[in-house]
Amino acid sequence: MRNLQAIAVPHSGAESVLATNKVIRNTYMLLSMTLLFAAATAAAAVALKLPHPGLVVTLVGYFGLLFATTKLRNSAWGLVSVFALTGFMGYTLGPIVSHYLGLPNGGQTVMMAMTGTAAIFLGLSGYALTTRKDFSFMGGFLMVGILLAFVAGLAAIFLEIPALSLTVSAAFVLLMSGLILFETSNIIHGGETNSVMATVTLFVSIFNLFTSLLHLLGFMNSNE
Repeated sequence: MRNLQAIAVPHSGAESVLATNKVIRNTYMLLSMTLLFAAATAAAAVALKLPHPGLVVTLVGYFGLLFATTKLRNSAWGLVSVFALTGFMGYTLGPIVSHYLGLPNGGQTVMMAMTGTAAIFLGLSGYALTTRKDFSFMGGFLMVGILLAFVAGLAAIFLEIPALSLTVSAAFVLLMSGLILFETSNIIHGGETNSVMATVTLFVSIFNLFTSLLHLLGFMNSNE
């Protein structure tokens, strides 16, 4: 196991890491482009009032495109696949955003979720880049936690248990925050050398973080 102690760096440590780590630079560049592409597909879905594809299509589409991206990650087709995956996720997000925009204070709720997501991602990424701490010890916990939260989320949908659904959203906020730290650290310390897969992990973290915050904030606003 790697040394878990923080490595001392100057106050400009984050900038130094970005300048010297090619995988980090490529990942952040690709992540920015996929986020913009997903935002565009989500906005189009909102504008066109497209219906949500449903749970089955969403899961099949997500895992199918994720599998394709994993298989193609070392080729130029991997870039095509990652945009297909993130674009599809953006499309599934559109109807969700439309739902919250239709609620009282919906616009404020969406903006708060976006702001919170950006603040958490930038804060945690900046911390990992600056301190260069090794968060690889979180891997096993995150894998088990995400699997349990995913199963609990499906149970909440099929059994229609609002309290369980809120608990899952709160858990996902914590788990995705941990995943951002873990993956950023993983890239810095050479555990992840493929920018496509690093982008997918960070994109999924941001996506789930946003939807979970949206759910929690929407619930709080509806009970004001």
